Amino acid sequence: MNIPDTSAKRIVIIGGGFGGISLAKKLGRLALQVVLIDRHNYHTFQPLLYQVSTSGLEPDSIAYPIRKVLKRLDNFHFRLTSVEHIDTAKQEIHSAIGKLTYDYLVIATGTKTNFFGNTRIETNAMPMKTVPQALNIRSLMLQNFERADDCEQEEDRKALLRFCIVGAGPTGVELAGAFAELKRHVFPKDYRHLNVSEMEIHLFEGGERVLSPMSERSSKKASLFLENLGVKVHVHTIVQDYDGDVLQLKDGTTMRTKNLIWAAGVTGATIDGFETAQLMDRLNRYKVNGFSQIEGFENIFAIGDVAYMETAEYPKGHPQVAQPAIQQGEHLAKNLNLLLQGKNMKPFSYFDKGTLATIGRNRAVADLGKLKFGGFFAWFIWIFVHLAALVGFRNKVVVLFNWAYNYINYDKAARLIVRPFTRKV
Repeated sequence: MNIPDTSAKRIVIIGGGFGGISLAKKLGRLALQVVLIDRHNYHTFQPLLYQVSTSGLEPDSIAYPIRKVLKRLDNFHFRLTSVEHIDTAKQEIHSAIGKLTYDYLVIATGTKTNFFGNTRIETNAMPMKTVPQALNIRSLMLQNFERADDCEQEEDRKALLRFCIVGAGPTGVELAGAFAELKRHVFPKDYRHLNVSEMEIHLFEGGERVLSPMSERSSKKASLFLENLGVKVHVHTIVQDYDGDVLQLKDGTTMRTKNLIWAAGVTGATIDGFETAQLMDRLNRYKVNGFSQIEGFENIFAIGDVAYMETAEYPKGHPQVAQPAIQQGEHLAKNLNLLLQGKNMKPFSYFDKGTLATIGRNRAVADLGKLKFGGFFAWFIWIFVHLAALVGFRNKVVVLFNWAYNYINYDKAARLIVRPFTRKV
């Protein structure tokens, strides 16, 4: 990989998400050679991917170059590649561009979409975990509206205008709300000769309520907000099959749709080279102790969504959101400093700052400790928190300007089919 040899110990971080970036930023003062590896040369602010999908933001508003994020690190190297295998005996990673040895290894690869073994749905549905996938959804949405404007057959037109979202977690709920805002404020102006009221938005959830990770009060408010926006919410409903045209539910019900977005679950993006005993079978996450060390290793760590750490407060592991990953990255940097000094590491303790979800314009729900509320104030807090968390001053300014423009003009300017989407057959 053309990484220079050095007398300093080498730490290799796989993954430039929230966990990997927060760790690397805190390693600047340590006597370590830091090597970060990722399949993309940018960090993605995933909580706002749905706004790229629904034309609210351009992708460069929520992406930031990794080299620029970590430019202040002196002994830092970045490599654009994917890691295929880890040889734990030789302390060596095998990537698409070569091998590299390590003294310390941190796996922060996050998650990937979980289709639960359903290959037909995986082939025909639209996932939304990366910027390219978000752009695919945007292109498909706009292409289908263009086709609907030129479609004479009513059933075919309704299939083009029927949007089905599977999974009513924060991603699914926020996406459904954004589609509803487009239907209400944007598409009637763009497609004046099309009956936009034919556009349907369906949100399917296998559980008993939407936003199951949040409080029951917030869940009820979110359901009410969605229903007021015209979203049809289906709970206790499992999507069993989709062939690209017909969606089939477990109870046998079918409906035609050309737009199926899968947000029903994730699984750990693990790397080959570990024993099955070191992984949680159902979740596919690395089992780690209180110091983020993978079971059986002292110099291999896992943080963020791919790590499964049981504690008294979180017997089923920490929630797979940004805050645990950020806090684990910062804490691991402190522990590595202690380790280099020959001192004992300290166990990780997660501080829950709360959970927010937005459902369209002026609507959001918030669980902030004992406070559970929804409406405009929760929406305002959601805006402030997400602006503060964005990486880079330029991105904060661009996103704030776009949100202000969209709010004043009831418009979303990024309705561009820059890269047409073609479904694989």
